[in-house]
Amino acid sequence: MSEPRIGVYPGTFDPITRGHCDIIRRGAKLVDRLIIGVTTNPSKNPMFSPDERIAMVESEIAAMEIDNVSVVGFNALLMKFAEAEGASLIVRGLRAVADFEYEYQMAGMNQQLNDNIETIFLMADVGLQPIASKLVKEIAWFGGDITPFVSDHVRGEVVARVARDGQKGDY
Repeated sequence: MSEPRIGVYPGTFDPITRGHCDIIRRGAKLVDRLIIGVTTNPSKNPMFSPDERIAMVESEIAAMEIDNVSVVGFNALLMKFAEAEGASLIVRGLRAVADFEYEYQMAGMNQQLNDNIETIFLMADVGLQPIASKLVKEIAWFGGDITPFVSDHVRGEVVARVARDGQKGDY
């Protein structure tokens, strides 16, 4: 019997969007076990703490009823995390050409660190391509409706955070 194929889908997921969920659903079909790696990235000015993001991702996974997906927080080089989890595959989602250029460079660097772990790219569903966590947060901060971009649960979390911290717009 062969070893199970383990994949890692890394990201900050701040917050998790319908686009992320699409990649998770599709990525889970390609591996025996998919680990959603929720990473810290202070340079992205996160709205939610790592624990809050992990809880949101876990909630979304539970709602999708996918049993071969788990969520793990990490604060390390992606390849070190993937090695520690026994992964042979990194799953990345692409929305546009700009994503490809960045992801292509990252995949090349990761290959230099460990050429036994492959990176695969999944194109975002056409209807989900414009969705980005950064834009979701911006829309929410300025009082816009984020319903089309996130689940009801995540929308509630984001709206509550904006209410706690205050909107940024004047209108």
